[in-house]
Amino acid sequence: MIPSSAAASPRGVGGPAPGDEVASGGTRAHARPPGEPRRVGYLYLLPAFAVFGAFVLAPLAHSFWLSLWEWDGITPGTWVGLDNYADVVSDPALRRAFLHALVLIGFYALLPVAIGLLLAGLLARVRVRGLALFRTILFLPQVIAMVVVAVMWRMIYDPQNGALNELLRAVGLGSLAQSWLGDFDRALPSVGLIGTWVMYGLAMVLLTAGVQKIPPSLYDAARVDGAGIVREFFAVTLPALRGEIAVALTLTTIAALRNFDLVYITTKGGPGDATSVPAFQVYSRAFESGQVGSASAIGLTLTAIIFAFSFAINRIAERGGSR
Repeated sequence: MIPSSAAASPRGVGGPAPGDEVASGGTRAHARPPGEPRRVGYLYLLPAFAVFGAFVLAPLAHSFWLSLWEWDGITPGTWVGLDNYADVVSDPALRRAFLHALVLIGFYALLPVAIGLLLAGLLARVRVRGLALFRTILFLPQVIAMVVVAVMWRMIYDPQNGALNELLRAVGLGSLAQSWLGDFDRALPSVGLIGTWVMYGLAMVLLTAGVQKIPPSLYDAARVDGAGIVREFFAVTLPALRGEIAVALTLTTIAALRNFDLVYITTKGGPGDATSVPAFQVYSRAFESGQVGSASAIGLTLTAIIFAFSFAINRIAERGGSR
């Protein structure tokens, strides 16, 4: 005969029902969440981490080790510690190279994003037929290899038979024709304008795509409130494009700071060092001057600056979007 207390319990005699877990302290333990343990998830990421470590982290570590030596790449090196990094700050030629890179940010990043915002604001106000074809044409410079772009613009800037000087002579402005890439004051802006031509299509595509996701009701409400085109841009378009602006600024700023092929083909850093940039200094010192340690220090310094700019741009965008 079964006692009444045991008969009344669905768990029967002897403890908990099947499926229940009891902790050592006498309380029921939390059931494990469904799915595989988190440790298994890290195993799926392990191949990507291995590739990243082999092709990014390991070369960076090796570059840092090389930057601590004075080495020509052939004979035994001499330990110099952090002297190569001190030269990055104290060497006037290197300071000018980094300053030129900052100037190019204005041409590669700020000016293209400004043009892209202008086009995006106009497209938000007026619907244009054939927008896809329009964006494709403006995006073409991004598709062309930078080497081809550099050779083409070097021909355009040619002081004798270049298309730019020929155009100036044709319209009666022959007095303005000059050696655009051979002038100490105009060489860097001339190279920068090539970067503007290449990058504004990317900024325009990103920003016009962002405009298309803005609800039309926001523009209708702004127009009902009497907002003009300028106020509508700052009240509706600009805040809604904060994420796209951050992406465009990040990509174009990185392109400006790591610029090498355009400078190498058009001016080779000249005249003098008027268009020298950090990436060109890395190439020149590593493969022409036999200063591998100095080149490594410049490359790592440039990497840190690129990371700092990218981090700052995205942090500012996140803080603005959280308000």
